Amino acid sequence: MRTIPPKEDKHTIPQILIFKAKAILLRVLRMGKNLFDKGHKKFPKAGNLSDRATVAESKTPLWTESRAEEQFLLAGKVHNLRLAIAKLDGVEIPGGEVFSFWKQVGRAGRAGGFVEGRELREGCIIPNIGGGLCQLSNALYDAALKANFEIVERHQHTQVIPGSLAERGRDATIFWNYLDLRFRSPAAFRIEAHLGKDHLTVKFKGEKQNGNSKLFQISPRLTGKAENPNSCVTCGVESCFRSLKPEETNLNFGRTAFLVDEFSPEFDRYIQHVRGEKDLLFVPLDGKRFRKANYAWNTNGFARTGQSFLTTLLRSYKSRKLAAQGAERQKNLLRMSEKLAESFAESLSYKVLHVVVSQNLLPFLWKKGYLGGRTFDVLMTALPMGELQKRLDLAASLHPESKTLGDFRAENWLVEAETEALGNARKIVTPHAAIASLFAEKCELLDWAQPPAKNIERKRNSKFTIVFPASTVGRKGSYELREAARDLDVKILILGAIIEDTNFWNGFDWEKGADDWLEKADLVVLPAFVEHKPRRLLLATAHKIPVIASTACGVKRTEGVTTVEAGDAASLREEIESAMVLKNSIFAITDR
Repeated sequence: MRTIPPKEDKHTIPQILIFKAKAILLRVLRMGKNLFDKGHKKFPKAGNLSDRATVAESKTPLWTESRAEEQFLLAGKVHNLRLAIAKLDGVEIPGGEVFSFWKQVGRAGRAGGFVEGRELREGCIIPNIGGGLCQLSNALYDAALKANFEIVERHQHTQVIPGSLAERGRDATIFWNYLDLRFRSPAAFRIEAHLGKDHLTVKFKGEKQNGNSKLFQISPRLTGKAENPNSCVTCGVESCFRSLKPEETNLNFGRTAFLVDEFSPEFDRYIQHVRGEKDLLFVPLDGKRFRKANYAWNTNGFARTGQSFLTTLLRSYKSRKLAAQGAERQKNLLRMSEKLAESFAESLSYKVLHVVVSQNLLPFLWKKGYLGGRTFDVLMTALPMGELQKRLDLAASLHPESKTLGDFRAENWLVEAETEALGNARKIVTPHAAIASLFAEKCELLDWAQPPAKNIERKRNSKFTIVFPASTVGRKGSYELREAARDLDVKILILGAIIEDTNFWNGFDWEKGADDWLEKADLVVLPAFVEHKPRRLLLATAHKIPVIASTACGVKRTEGVTTVEAGDAASLREEIESAMVLKNSIFAITDR
């Protein structure tokens, strides 16, 4: 019976000290050389080449190790890649200039936020600060070869790990600062780097060069293929000072972060159901809303606030100073969402592998790479911006006289960022049926939280009374209701401001509604093109008041609701007339 010899300790303290001494000397020498190198430059980010064609692309998997013990090092690697990519994505290098990996990225130390990741050294996978950046340098080198750029400096890894780019001779190891990756192109080019949930993607945009890459090889590969490289986490060589014993925190590594900007009973109930004990909850310190949510969310000490109290007060003040409608208000809301997203992101440690995020924060987190290498679910509170603007454009084409339907459209980059992020989301979570219908394959449709019914005394009106539970703006279907109700013997109660035109309801029997609208309503009508928070409709159904709403209101599954399509005034009129006939029938039976 053959015995398996024990693994040898390849990393003794004397060997490590010698290695560090050599590294310090080489760094000093390289630093001096760089000082006198006029071509050693750092290049700014720009947008001059963003529309150019992609000339090369390299895509490599992130999560290459399935063993639980290795997950914390893989997460560290992904975190380090996330930080480095933030310094590379969007950089444009002029023609003839040399790109240097270390000049552009800078030292990957603790001071820069880098953590321990996987690093291949002398045949072993060891934990090291900044570990894992070789995956990025490999991808850059691979793309440079595909684009036929001139390779000024490149170093091979000492060993080849099966499945890596090194198997095809397309690896480029780096070590601050004396092992660098440098290349150039005669024509200007742009680097775009991105972390998806599973892959690292590097693209070059510009002009592909003719012929083959010119390669200046600095160091040959010293050894051969490493079929099963030792890992300090799992090798079991206890005599090696690098050897790590599996800890419970590493075996059960990873947590979820909930990034929430606004309280809703549906999402509150959902978060309570799915949130684990070690998961994090981030909420803005937002006075009344936070206190309302606090009873449910801040139960085990893991709630974090995303903004200082002073910032929150300023946020609230700015919001109140703006009009309830209009472009400036929408722009301000976007600015506030961006600031809150940044604030939350600063507290996301590499231990967060999954994120549940409010929709308004999503495009900013995605655009800046904070969701890269993580899975994420989205708490959807509104239509995607692209779909929202499409519906507003439709409404504006039907009602070109409207003052409100064309007053705001988001910038293209924001729409594109949200669209791309939603496409990469693991799951969409919403109680809104119309939003859910856009994501049928990966949507979890929640039940609306029905408000409690109050004890109210319903009034018998002298005239059939329709409640319009919104301000008079085009997107809420005010034009459709006006057209449908024309010449009908009805009274209309408006629960909001008259924004379209002060004479909008001339010729109708109407009045501004008050807090007693539930007592007066015979019918609630909301034929909106856009309605994200149908709380008044739910309140009406809770009090057994019939509701006619467009499918865009998202309450199609709610008992007591009749749906019509937005913009269809003829169908709306038919449903209103049917409701009037039914009401008269009930009165006739009651009066007998």
